[in-house]
Amino acid sequence: MGKIIRAIAEDGSVMVCAIDSTDIINKAEQIHQTSAVITAALGRLLTAASMMGAMLKGEQDSLTLRVAGDGPAGSVIAVSDSKGNVRGYVGNSVVEIPLNNKGKLDVAGAVGSNGTLYVIKDIGLKEPYVGQVPIISGEIAEDITNYFAVSEQTPTVCALGVLVNPDLTVKSAGGFIAQLLPGADDESITKLENNINKIDAVTKMIADGKTPEDISEIVLAGFNPQILDIMEVDYICRCSKEKYKKALAAIGREELNDIIEKEKQAEVVCHFCNKRYQFNELELQNILNGE
Repeated sequence: MGKIIRAIAEDGSVMVCAIDSTDIINKAEQIHQTSAVITAALGRLLTAASMMGAMLKGEQDSLTLRVAGDGPAGSVIAVSDSKGNVRGYVGNSVVEIPLNNKGKLDVAGAVGSNGTLYVIKDIGLKEPYVGQVPIISGEIAEDITNYFAVSEQTPTVCALGVLVNPDLTVKSAGGFIAQLLPGADDESITKLENNINKIDAVTKMIADGKTPEDISEIVLAGFNPQILDIMEVDYICRCSKEKYKKALAAIGREELNDIIEKEKQAEVVCHFCNKRYQFNELELQNILNGE
């Protein structure tokens, strides 16, 4: 289980969302058998999606982040519900590239620095809200920060990190999003900037045993922060045989009939959790008949 907390400055000038996503990213690595740099890339996006999902207002709301860059990772996708529970997948789960010039996993090299970040919010309207911004770094956190500035006109600082062990397990993962709220004055902005400039890397803080509450206290030092809510979050896939039955029905009678005649069966694999669903000839015929 991961944990998210949301806190606000006493004067209402700054909101912070912080998460320890170590367990979530470990589960993602186990499901997708990712190489180290892909664990870091997918882990950062899942961490961001979890926090952004937890910031949604409606019980049934959901959020999808998709980074479509020109790197060898292919598309990286993370989906969150409004409780911060996430699932995700990546085009290529194994990518081996050299470390970057700082001696760290080259997430930008895997994702690519050209492409688009898509933010899709399903908030119960007729059509989902779709925001998109160009990738500016491929490091994920900077791209999320840019999205909030460009698409939502909200001054934001996003920090994300995933520290991968030599055996490819995840030592620590987490992040925070700090946003200036309407009415924040210059003094609040300066104070927040000073706090951010002095803060350790998120992965170091979590590896050192700091909790999301501790991280929010550090980011909001001098603001007398008040905790708004605390949520346990996890990697949860919502797939089911019934959902894939509907998906098979949606491919059209001609294609479904072709599968029945040639294959006599079908196997569907969930992108998010790798669970396999088998449909025999009778089940496929029932789907074709609308049963």
